[in-house]
Amino acid sequence: MKAIVERACELMRQAGASYGDVRVREDWHESVVVKNGRPEHILGDFSAGFGVRVLVDGAWGFFGTHRLEESAVEPAVRQAVAIARASARLREEPIVLAPLAPATARYETPHAKSPREVPLETKLALLAAASNAMKGPNVKLAQAFFAAFDTRQFFGSTEGSRIEQRIVQTGGGIAATAIAGGDLQVRSYPNSFRGNFATAGYEYVEAMNLVGEAPRVADEAEALLAAPPCPEGRRTLVLDGGQLALQVHESCGHPIELDRVLGMELSYAGDSFLTIDKLGAFQYGSGEVNIVADATAPGGLGTFGYDDEGVAAQRTPIVEAGRFVGYLSSRETAPAIGRTSSGAMRASGWNRLPLIRMTNVNLLPGRAGTLDDLLADTGEGLFLATNKSWSIDNKRLNFQFGTEMCREIRAGKVGQIYKNATYTGITPEFWGSCDAVCSAGAWRLWGTPNCGKGEPGQTARVGHGVAPARFRNVQVGVKA
Repeated sequence: MKAIVERACELMRQAGASYGDVRVREDWHESVVVKNGRPEHILGDFSAGFGVRVLVDGAWGFFGTHRLEESAVEPAVRQAVAIARASARLREEPIVLAPLAPATARYETPHAKSPREVPLETKLALLAAASNAMKGPNVKLAQAFFAAFDTRQFFGSTEGSRIEQRIVQTGGGIAATAIAGGDLQVRSYPNSFRGNFATAGYEYVEAMNLVGEAPRVADEAEALLAAPPCPEGRRTLVLDGGQLALQVHESCGHPIELDRVLGMELSYAGDSFLTIDKLGAFQYGSGEVNIVADATAPGGLGTFGYDDEGVAAQRTPIVEAGRFVGYLSSRETAPAIGRTSSGAMRASGWNRLPLIRMTNVNLLPGRAGTLDDLLADTGEGLFLATNKSWSIDNKRLNFQFGTEMCREIRAGKVGQIYKNATYTGITPEFWGSCDAVCSAGAWRLWGTPNCGKGEPGQTARVGHGVAPARFRNVQVGVKA
């Protein structure tokens, strides 16, 4: 790795690049799914290569190759430089990078058990036990999931940075699907869409207690079949952590990506309502809403040491007491707002250009105590848990979410179960209706392992820390 990096940096300087970087990367991935007690899917994947990015004549060029050998470096640099020079013919303004002091560093995810070293038989036994524990007369599909990622990378730049990283990410979960009378209901744990993830080792999955939670998950899937539909109208909502994490992801995380704001992702991912003129002045939410992008949060799925431009992980204020104050940015985009990079550039592999990606976009704890305290203070309303569906427009303004579980809040306690709950809103109005967030003891990190962006497409693993929160006068169900 180091020899490739040194040779690439030397050749990029010789070619006249005003800036250049190289990432030598190895990616290991494993995914296991058990269905009704039997293995349904086992995937083991490994990829290795390096990518060269150069800035020549004010334009980017990039080339990646799977050939991990010094003889492949010169052709890769030559191709990247040729692409940059061709791109420069069409550029409107030369690219200018925010300043960055070179770094020499090594970072590794803290973990107790490497998922690569845990036998497949051990993983299958745990998943089979969890799947078999989800029993019920109408539970037709009992699934248990495990996935892990181990990424090793050496980064070097013509400015002198040399950074070695190893990022270990692990997660899993369970889901019970109950079917009867022409209806289908799903209940998941600890979150939908294959569970929850963190930068951690296999110990994270062991601590989930999948087998112990399985009977409750099955019982709730059965109960949803018999439940009445969620009533329509304007209601007070309390959102649990898993649902609120996705709400933050879609209506807070994506609109603060500065490349979207500047129109760089417009053709695929859309742009953002959070235009530059709103920075520092726009009331994004109520005074209870405080959001940070924190790549240093221990265990967060969006936690790392340095981004793919060599910028150190950092904690960036995004919303302070409801006021919009910051973006996720890169060295290229930060000058547009007169700032330095927030360290949010990451690529999904050695053969992809880095893009601005979420780190851990976190809603900070409030003062509302525990979830029970919040429910007691609420009196009447609905408690919504675990995402089932979502839709949001390209500007990240108008949205609709559906949840697996809905419970009536009456006299400060949860009671009647409803199924097929949905709620809709407009982003700043919705966050403006937030009047309470639970305290630090109820706050936890959630991992989103499948955030899509870019052309060609890239899938990123990002995180969100939240505590349950309350929102007033929200439209629930389809408005007649």
